[in-house]
Amino acid sequence: MTRTDVRPPPARPPGTPATPATPAAVRRGPGVRTRRGLAAWGFALPFLALFAVFMVGPVLASLGMSLTDIRVSDVRDPLGVELIGLSNYARLLQDDVFLHAALNTLIFVAIGVPLTIVCGLAVAVLLNRGVDRLRTFFRAGFYLPVVTSIVAVAVVWRLFLQPETGPVNALLRLAGVEGPRWLTDPAWALPSLIVMATWRNMGYLMVIFLAGLQAIPRELYEAAEVDGAGAWARFRRITLPMLRPTMLFCAVITGIGYLQFFEEPLVMTRGGPLNSTLSVSYYIYNQFGFGNYGYATAMSYVLFVAIVVLTVVQFRLLRPRT
Repeated sequence: MTRTDVRPPPARPPGTPATPATPAAVRRGPGVRTRRGLAAWGFALPFLALFAVFMVGPVLASLGMSLTDIRVSDVRDPLGVELIGLSNYARLLQDDVFLHAALNTLIFVAIGVPLTIVCGLAVAVLLNRGVDRLRTFFRAGFYLPVVTSIVAVAVVWRLFLQPETGPVNALLRLAGVEGPRWLTDPAWALPSLIVMATWRNMGYLMVIFLAGLQAIPRELYEAAEVDGAGAWARFRRITLPMLRPTMLFCAVITGIGYLQFFEEPLVMTRGGPLNSTLSVSYYIYNQFGFGNYGYATAMSYVLFVAIVVLTVVQFRLLRPRT
């Protein structure tokens, strides 16, 4: 008979439980997890209900409205509205006023977004390193137009740009230059709005860029100075690459806002002269005022698609490189 060696189990360290510990949720079974999940959905349900009623519902209703010819006279009898499919969208391609407004909006975005970003970044760099005294005063001064009502800002700029009594042309006359009719000349009206929008919005970008600049490690600049890199080389090789996420945020936010610019032409030019400052948002506003609800809603969705396309392009161009 062969004898088999039987070894005793290894000794258990003091304080170790006899069986491995298991999570409480596992020991209690799936019923506890189900109750916790139901409780979580119960807490989220009020928000989801409000979101569905006041956000998702109106969006879907407006999408359906864009496929109809509903007008102000049809509001009391919505069942009599005719479904016309994509006719409103096809009509946009033949609407010369809409195409002109789209061109104005494109010019406003193509010039205004880079100009605002450059001005905001330049002011942020100066306040971050170049200005030591009264730094808080300058920050507040540049940011003040952001928190001021756009209507008030537009009214003040309209007074400043008056051709006969405005201080801008008065200063130009002192220099021997006859200033143009800023808001009544089709060649100068849209550039005037771009300059005003840049002046108003660069303070917001300045604050964002300041936060990004202060997050860049000082050791990178010190190492570059030791290697003999000049100020421009440090800015191009260190500051700009490190600010790509910040610049992406600023470009997206500014682009979305400028694609919807509305208050500036409404207060300052009423879309004129000769529709030279008419924007897509202002044209949509006019169509709603005329009672063309279906047509105006179709334009709103075209503007939404333009915002999505611009945002995707900006993410492609400015996303951080890995």
